[in-house]
Amino acid sequence: MRRTSACRLATALFALSALVPLAFAASPAQADPPTAAVTAAACADDCRPDGLDPALAARLDETIERTRREAGVPGVTVGLWLPGRGTYVRSSGVADTATGAPMKPDLDMRIGSETKTFTVTAVLELVDDGLLGLDDPISAYIDGVPDGDRITIRQLAEMRSGLFSYTADPGFVDTLQADPTRSFTPQELLAYAFRHRNEFPPAAQFQYSNTNTVLLGLVVEKLGGMPLAEFVHRRVTGPAHLHNTLFPQGAEFPSPHAHGYTNQTPTGAVADATDWNPSWGWAAGAMISDLHDLRRWAKVVATGALLSPATQAQRENFVPMPGYDGAGYGLGLFRTHGWVGHNGSLPGYESVTMYLPESDATMVILLNTDILHDGFEPSTLFARAITSIVTPDNVYQLPAAG
Repeated sequence: MRRTSACRLATALFALSALVPLAFAASPAQADPPTAAVTAAACADDCRPDGLDPALAARLDETIERTRREAGVPGVTVGLWLPGRGTYVRSSGVADTATGAPMKPDLDMRIGSETKTFTVTAVLELVDDGLLGLDDPISAYIDGVPDGDRITIRQLAEMRSGLFSYTADPGFVDTLQADPTRSFTPQELLAYAFRHRNEFPPAAQFQYSNTNTVLLGLVVEKLGGMPLAEFVHRRVTGPAHLHNTLFPQGAEFPSPHAHGYTNQTPTGAVADATDWNPSWGWAAGAMISDLHDLRRWAKVVATGALLSPATQAQRENFVPMPGYDGAGYGLGLFRTHGWVGHNGSLPGYESVTMYLPESDATMVILLNTDILHDGFEPSTLFARAITSIVTPDNVYQLPAAG
């Protein structure tokens, strides 16, 4: 197994952490249908065209298709909702390289680290319920956490705990890559993390760690009195009216869905990761959603619609991240050049769901590969290219993965 693959997997649920660049492997795409415009028959009412300047739409069409081909992405769907300017929803490329079936805007997709926005929202609802304090130590709820009497709920949610990320453990990577269909429990995931010393004292710096969000998921289960998936359904996705968003128990994947392609394999060969079991991501990265639900969720999570104003204000305390110009991380949420939301990446899939408060704009990008191009996550390439056109004063920027 290549160590570069292990390093990539260590941050597969988030495209902000520094990575060792993985050599780019050509996309497995076998067909390149023309960009397809969305019609009312293929789309919910909330994404019917509403007057976007045809010249702007044409420019977006050309830019998205060029980016897709240059980065070797099999298929991509982009949704933009720009109040006062119009709506843009397009799918391009293929959802299945074996059959050539086209990418469509109504397909379910794995959303990786966007799961963290749901898990942390559940945590913050417990804060509003008076059952949890952001500055409570994790040791008050979960035993056996290294330095757990000094690591707080807040530090876990803002990625400043210092806990080693289990996805960086070579033993975990070997086990997962040997059988990516196997199931992991949260306790198994934490055991990989707790083999290692903490990276730094609590609050000393920012470092993305999936271990943090797994611990928060266990806190939700303990205080909520039910499995995390059920709590998220009852208290988060249900009230937000997200009818096509799922926290899977295993590898289940509702239809219709896009196939996903990755080179995070022992040999670096491209594989179809559609049916890989995402239980290893659990609270940090296992969820499934679609374009229309994520459009709604972008504003809900960015504005705190499910939370008290005081708790949302705590969430929006974006801590600067050294090395990430203009970006900051809050409580399960990040901000980059005015855009607020989260991205997601795990083998086979990437996503970006962002909201721009100053103009009430929303951007959702979904694609069916996580294979790097020139050291960049492909989702970042699309987001940067799109925002350079539609919001040139607010360009989505994240660094290369290296």
